Amino acid sequence: MTLTQAELDRIAQETLAHYDARADDFWAGTRDHDVRQNRGALLEHMAGPAPFKILDFGCGPGRDLKAFAEYGHEVTGIDGSARFAQMAREYSGCTVWEQDFLKLDLPPQHFDGVFANASLFHVPGQELPRVLRALHDTLKPGGVLFSSNPRGDNSEGWNRGRYGAYHDIDAWRIHVGGAGFTELTHYYRPPGLPLEQQPWLASVWRKPKN
Repeated sequence: MTLTQAELDRIAQETLAHYDARADDFWAGTRDHDVRQNRGALLEHMAGPAPFKILDFGCGPGRDLKAFAEYGHEVTGIDGSARFAQMAREYSGCTVWEQDFLKLDLPPQHFDGVFANASLFHVPGQELPRVLRALHDTLKPGGVLFSSNPRGDNSEGWNRGRYGAYHDIDAWRIHVGGAGFTELTHYYRPPGLPLEQQPWLASVWRKPKN
């Protein structure tokens, strides 16, 4: 069933309102999460001399934004939550754009890498091709996209005040490959556990050089 523009607007507004209202609690609960594996997966596959220009897509309060900056990279954050955007600016000292994921305005061929950690799953499936294409377009040729999302059975809908779409690896390959990316690797998190105890699907993709 196709979502109308009014339904898409409601999805964005209510999901962002959920985060705005719980920003401090979200920060307290996530600031110490160890996602070095994910940051490393992006950097490992980036070619050329550092520092790199990185877009932290869905930067939240700025945990990974600050980490990439401390590694010496030129990092820009983007988040639809006004509270998160302000918190990220204050915490990281980096530039943060406040943009609705469904209304992106990104510079063409500007970034070496996009780090989308726990963010793209909020994009409804029917809008995902357009959003992924926008990320493809903002990457330089040869640029790298990292994504990590809660995996599922390709269903989507409301979950405790937030809208989410939950893909398995086969469906995710269709979406991201269809946007012009080539898969480099994928893995499940947290590391070192049986698959049934790894709710997160992480993957790394490259924009072709030509």
